Amino acid sequence: MTLTELRYITAVARLSHFGKAAEACFVSQPTLSVAIRKLEEELGVTLFERSRSQVTTTPVGEKIVEQARRVLEEAERIKTLAAAEQDQLATSFKLGVIYTIGAYLIPSLLPGLKAAAPKLQLRLTENFTDALALQLKNGEIDAAILSLPFAESGIITRPLYEEPFVVALPRGHKLARKRALEPADLSGETMLLLGARNCFRDQVVEFCPACAGRDGEEIQRTLEGSSIETIRQMTAAGAGITLLPATTAQPDSSLSDLLEIRPFVEPAPKRVVALAYRRSFPRPQLIALLADTVRSSPPPGVVLTEF
Repeated sequence: MTLTELRYITAVARLSHFGKAAEACFVSQPTLSVAIRKLEEELGVTLFERSRSQVTTTPVGEKIVEQARRVLEEAERIKTLAAAEQDQLATSFKLGVIYTIGAYLIPSLLPGLKAAAPKLQLRLTENFTDALALQLKNGEIDAAILSLPFAESGIITRPLYEEPFVVALPRGHKLARKRALEPADLSGETMLLLGARNCFRDQVVEFCPACAGRDGEEIQRTLEGSSIETIRQMTAAGAGITLLPATTAQPDSSLSDLLEIRPFVEPAPKRVVALAYRRSFPRPQLIALLADTVRSSPPPGVVLTEF
């Protein structure tokens, strides 16, 4: 029995899927499946019931997975003790970022981080907020950059910047005649939204309930896209209008001639982007460096505020 095998079974239990668990563990599915089968043979029990449509954890498997989580937590504590004696900026660091931030923040973050910590081995992963929360608590990543609110026991959040929301319109749309828009201006429009699990979708709907067609509001209809880039392309093609985080609405050579961007009148909707990490994380210098680097080289469109 190895720590690697324990990581594999906790990942499968969390994701209920061998392929997704293998991806989360950065191994091939056959490698993960063989390792779990070997562990089951060693223990003499079946940990997972497998079918074509789903993977479920057996009752004894649930008990073993829970114990495996405890073992992995203790292993992290051992690493913590060792890391305290090392150069905090010369180790491996696993950073998770939510999908609606990653592609727009990382290009401005990496050069400064590399200059300040040339020996740092950075591994990046993108995912939804709920998945990153589990990875953070299980020690699969060291920190995450995501959008507030985010409340998890044992996790500290450090605000980095504010990001306004803007409206993206097809070129020539009637709303482009206005210099700034109000929520009521969106009535009667086809609204393009991200799909479920995206926290940005939830924030848009909270600001503008009509954007999801709730309670008989006057949004004509809504369409969904799987990513910010898909939503931008759909908007440029005239499928509707959308709300975007400001960093994703910067001039783009392929779409700048097809989109028009308008801000909201104040108070404009916005999100707070933050750095989340475990309270027990042993490298505070690295957390401070990451936060300072983001704030010293922020992506275009954000607002730096003293939190």
